Amino acid sequence: MRILYGVVGEGMGHATRSRVVIEHLLARGHRVRVVVSGRAHGFLAEKFAGRAGLELDEIAGLHMAYDGNAVALGRSIVENLGKAPASLLRNLETWRRMDFEADAVISDFESWAFFYGLNHFKPVISIDNMQVINRCEHPEAITDDPDFQLAKAAVKAKLPGAAHYLVTTFFRPPVRKPRTTLVPPILRPEVLAAKREPGRHVLVYQTATANEALIPLLQRLPYEFRLYGMRRDEQRGNVRLCDFSEAGFIEDLRTARVVLAGGGFSLMSEAVHLQVPMYSVPLEGQYEQVLNARYLAMLGYGRFAERFDPDAIADFVEGAPAATDYVPRDNQELFSALDDLLASV
Repeated sequence: MRILYGVVGEGMGHATRSRVVIEHLLARGHRVRVVVSGRAHGFLAEKFAGRAGLELDEIAGLHMAYDGNAVALGRSIVENLGKAPASLLRNLETWRRMDFEADAVISDFESWAFFYGLNHFKPVISIDNMQVINRCEHPEAITDDPDFQLAKAAVKAKLPGAAHYLVTTFFRPPVRKPRTTLVPPILRPEVLAAKREPGRHVLVYQTATANEALIPLLQRLPYEFRLYGMRRDEQRGNVRLCDFSEAGFIEDLRTARVVLAGGGFSLMSEAVHLQVPMYSVPLEGQYEQVLNARYLAMLGYGRFAERFDPDAIADFVEGAPAATDYVPRDNQELFSALDDLLASV
C-alpha cells in the first residue's frame, strides 16, 4: 500500500512517535512518503537514511515563539506572517511536484497531508493526542478553564472529516464522537526497553530555549539537575545543560528521581510509562498541556503547577511517590487498530 504521512514539526514529540509508526508501516511492506517540517525533518532524515520504501519531503510549517515559559502569541504571529510568502511558495512547489499516488493518508496533526488527501479523495487517518480535547468527554475539574472551548474549537478545525481518529492517551475519558479509537501512548522502542532504576538526579526538560530564568531558580535547590532543551552542553553549578541526545535523554529519564517539565504529551506519557513522578508546568497559552497536567495530577502520576516554585519543587522531590498503579503497555494496540483501518481501505 502507498501511504502519505504528514508530521508537524513544532516540538520533537510528533517526530519521535511518527518514527515508530513509520517503522511499523515499512515492516508491513507499505511504501511511505513523508512530508515534514521544522526540526522533525532532520530527525526523521537521519533515522531513515537509505531506507528502502520511504521518501521524505521537507515542507514549511508554523513556528511558535516563546517568552520564558509562555507562548509569545503576538511574536509568533508576526514571525509566521513574515515567513508566509516563502512558506506558501515552498509548499505549493512540493504539492506541484508530488508524484506519489497514495492509497491513504496519515496525519499527525499536520495540515499539508490532510488537505492533499481531501483534494485527491483519499481516506485520511488521524494519529495524535490532541483530538482527545474534542472527541472525548471530560470532567468539570479538567474543563474548568476559559481556554477550554477555544482549544476545543481549534482542534476540531484542524483535521475535520477524517475517516478515523486514533487518539493516543494515558488517560481514558469517555469517547463522545464516532470514528474514534483510544489507544495507549506511542512509545519509542528504546523507552519500551528501558528499566526504571531511580537515581539521585532530577531531569528537567524545557521547550523554550530562552527560559534562562529557570537556571538560577534550580541553582537555589540542593539537587543535581540535568536540563535538556537549551540545545547546548554546559555546567552551571549543580545544573548540567545537556544538548539533544536521544540515548542520553532516555538514560537520564529512566534513572531520574523525578521529572520537571512542561505539559507536553510525549515526555509525560514516557514518564508515566516508566513510573517516574512528574512535576508539570504547562506552557502558558497551551491548553492542551494544561489538560495533560490536570489528568496527570488527578490520576496520581505527578503534580500540576502553574509555575516553577522552588519550595514546591523541593516538596515534590522529597515526597513524590515511588510508583503508581499505571499498567505499562506497548504499541501493539495501536498497530492492530491501524492495520485494520488500512485493510478496510
